[in-house]
Amino acid sequence: MIRISVLGAGAWGTALATVLCARHAVTLWARDAAQAEAIARERVNRKYLPEIALPAALDVTARWPERADLLIAATPVAGLREVAARAAGAPLVWLCKGFESGTGLLPHQVVAAARGASARRGASGRRGASGQRGARAPGGALSGPSFALEVARGLPCALTLASSNAAFARATAAALHGGRLRVYYSGDLSGVEVGGAVKNVMAIAVGIADGLALGQNARAALITRGLAEITRLGIALGGQAETFMGLAGAGDLILTATGDLSRNRRVGLELARGRPLAEILGTLGHVAEGVHTAHEVLRLAAQHRIEMPITQAVSAVLEGRLAPPQAVEQLLARDPKEEARLARSFPSPRRKSRAAARPRTPRPRRRSKD
Repeated sequence: MIRISVLGAGAWGTALATVLCARHAVTLWARDAAQAEAIARERVNRKYLPEIALPAALDVTARWPERADLLIAATPVAGLREVAARAAGAPLVWLCKGFESGTGLLPHQVVAAARGASARRGASGRRGASGQRGARAPGGALSGPSFALEVARGLPCALTLASSNAAFARATAAALHGGRLRVYYSGDLSGVEVGGAVKNVMAIAVGIADGLALGQNARAALITRGLAEITRLGIALGGQAETFMGLAGAGDLILTATGDLSRNRRVGLELARGRPLAEILGTLGHVAEGVHTAHEVLRLAAQHRIEMPITQAVSAVLEGRLAPPQAVEQLLARDPKEEARLARSFPSPRRKSRAAARPRTPRPRRRSKD
């Protein structure tokens, strides 16, 4: 048993805290003191997860945790920088998926920047939430196909814990793994984060197609070609090709694009019905990361000269430059291409490094006939 503090009392943070407290000493931290008090008193998170009664073992508070073996940041990407700075010195896992608006940074880059800034402000003289003083604590991303409500109900779920620190990835995956929650580990932090971020954009695309009643053939095509776009960008940003065929890639994409609990899919469905984006987001009640991610993905694609036509179409719809039917027609009007060519264009960085490390056998020099 370890001490875990989940930072953020949204749906996913509440769900994860609920299942982990069966095996660990877990505290759920809410930024709003009134919300924390209400959840603790009523033993239910009425705003974000009203269907689930919270176990008595789960502690809910608005006081920042002074000591914990592991902190889990359950905030949107927009709130990660602040939480990571406050958590400097403590092992940290983050749940958010997306790119930081304005910087285009992946979550692990946001955490590194926040902790670096905290250290420069003299954080080395203060104790972090784990009680460590000035330690360069490890961190990682927990990602994969996971609807909060299903996890909280104890239904089976498989996730990936990714970290550049192999020992931390293995140990933390083992600590979180148990019951109906299966946790794998990975060293491909960039790949896991890109998969989790860009699949939200693709889910909006599939929602639009389903909202327009384009059929299941169109849905399958969008998911498949969407995965190709995710893979192209992910490899360009340092990810490994095989990651995008796993839980954090294909798995998360399939769930988010087709599941009725998906917020990003719901945005696409409502856009296809003609509702204004502002109205959709106002009634959603939760953050739909794909809306904010689309612009950053498109900017990164242009920066790396990567073709992402589905992302381009979604971005045009979100910005009001194209109506959903026009975006579909634009995609269908594209010239035919060789499917496998795109995959061959971006060899895995791991494959590159192995090839570079392989010793080259010198060729025998030809002797002159003279």
